[in-house]
Amino acid sequence: MKLNADEQAMLDGDGAPGAEARQKAMNLLVRYGEALGAEKLVATNNVAGTAGSSSTFIRDYYAKDGDGERDRLFSRFDLDSDEATDHIPVARTFTCHLQTRIDPDHAEMMGTPSGAVEFHQEGQAHSASLGVQLLNTCTPYANGNVPVRGEHCAWMESSAVVYCNSVLGARTNTEGRESTAAAMMTGKIPYWGFHLPENRLGQHRIQVEVEMDSVMDWGMLGYFTGEAVEEEIPVLTGIEAPASLIRHKHFGAAAASSGGVEMYHVAGLTPEADTEDRAFGPNKPIQDLKYGPTERRRTYETINASGHSDDVDYIMLGCPHYTIEQIWEAARLLDGKRISTNTALWIFTARQVKDVSDRNGYTKTIEEAGGVILTDTCSAMSAAVPKGTRVAATDSAKQTHYLPAITGVEAWFGSTQDCVEAAITGKWKGEAP
Repeated sequence: MKLNADEQAMLDGDGAPGAEARQKAMNLLVRYGEALGAEKLVATNNVAGTAGSSSTFIRDYYAKDGDGERDRLFSRFDLDSDEATDHIPVARTFTCHLQTRIDPDHAEMMGTPSGAVEFHQEGQAHSASLGVQLLNTCTPYANGNVPVRGEHCAWMESSAVVYCNSVLGARTNTEGRESTAAAMMTGKIPYWGFHLPENRLGQHRIQVEVEMDSVMDWGMLGYFTGEAVEEEIPVLTGIEAPASLIRHKHFGAAAASSGGVEMYHVAGLTPEADTEDRAFGPNKPIQDLKYGPTERRRTYETINASGHSDDVDYIMLGCPHYTIEQIWEAARLLDGKRISTNTALWIFTARQVKDVSDRNGYTKTIEEAGGVILTDTCSAMSAAVPKGTRVAATDSAKQTHYLPAITGVEAWFGSTQDCVEAAITGKWKGEAP
């Protein structure tokens, strides 16, 4: 790998404050880049990761070697270093924190031990002291971190990565905890994968032959797309009306879950696909697929394969984290209603969005109906559902995909209205489109 003078100085240890930590970070990036076949690094001023650890297991694992102190824990765990350092400097580049494993305000309800909460809050304070912005959400693009087209980023979180690449036209691979921590320390990331223009061109064509009228429609299309193309890049044709942030959010999250999609194009609508020809460039489609009524119905049945009982214990909304528009919709559907005594409704969002919900009275409406708004995490990240849950329902194809595997419950997928009705009646009545 070819390093410029600044990069080489960090790798050599330039003697500046925090040089040892940056040296470890640069060493990690060089090893990482060479393993990937990258020829150089590229500068980034936008990192989204999970600096530090909220896991007491990780704390205890490193504490046996005397490395339980926060800076030393960061260097061992986040920078993948065999040797700890006593000083982690402030981030060299703009960095925001993604979702965590804990909502401190609802820890008891989620079954989180008090000791884990205290350790988590210490970690959050440490991250803030390093200049990390504590957004604590899987949707940084909906909460103040909006990179521009062509900007090189270093992001974790599959549903955020696919949105960043596809809808914003910024450039990132799906990074991990260690590579984002190293990018935070150095302002660098290996130049490979989706950072290269030629790797962002379409590979499969999907002709959409049904109307895309709802968020649920986009979630199902995303799930179908991921299964069809796996980790490659689809180009969707036949969609004429622009989709909202929420629809793209659910499409990308579903496609990333069912198949690992990190980038897609919608011909005529997304930034790098003003035409179908532009989306493919010199590439010829590997395959031509269609998504019509038959495919839509089959996809709905696939997503709902784990659902059997219509007695619903738990309604989960907010995967990816709900926007204020979605909370507004949920509040309208719940206004004057009451959730069944046999069900629980948890809505997950970013803390910033909940603040707006509080001010607008939506939180009060939802709580008066018997629901709860939680922040910073979700049931998948925390592996937490209401005690006794056997059957869950959600409006997220992604979460329907993950919940059964993570928590062992049955899961139903439907519209937000289907889910709210299930919360009120305790029964699942969703129907295939």
